[in-house]
Amino acid sequence: MPDYTTVYPPIIAATILGIAFIAITLFLASLLAPRVKSEKKAETYECGMVPLGTNWAQMNIRYYFFAILFLIFEIEAVFLFPWAVTLKELSAVAFYEMMLFLGILLFGLAYAWRKGLLAWE
Repeated sequence: MPDYTTVYPPIIAATILGIAFIAITLFLASLLAPRVKSEKKAETYECGMVPLGTNWAQMNIRYYFFAILFLIFEIEAVFLFPWAVTLKELSAVAFYEMMLFLGILLFGLAYAWRKGLLAWE
């Protein structure tokens, strides 16, 4: 059993130093940040073009669903590639767990497809 009096002090010291560094950095940034407010600074800036109309624009919820589905399947790839590389060293249980994971994702994809979330208009 390791002696915890030698294990924890470096971890506690690193945590305290990290918190102190963040606190000092935020404090210095608040001291040095310019605070001159003007109407020109508050204006919306986009791609070097003068903005037209108001800054309120509604987006179709379908774009958000599409983005969430994209993220879900990107995360699937993050899990799938390391699993495929180490498949020979893993047990059969790991294979069936990944098949369950892929089944759940395919069910979600079928649900999204059936609801029409993948139809781009």
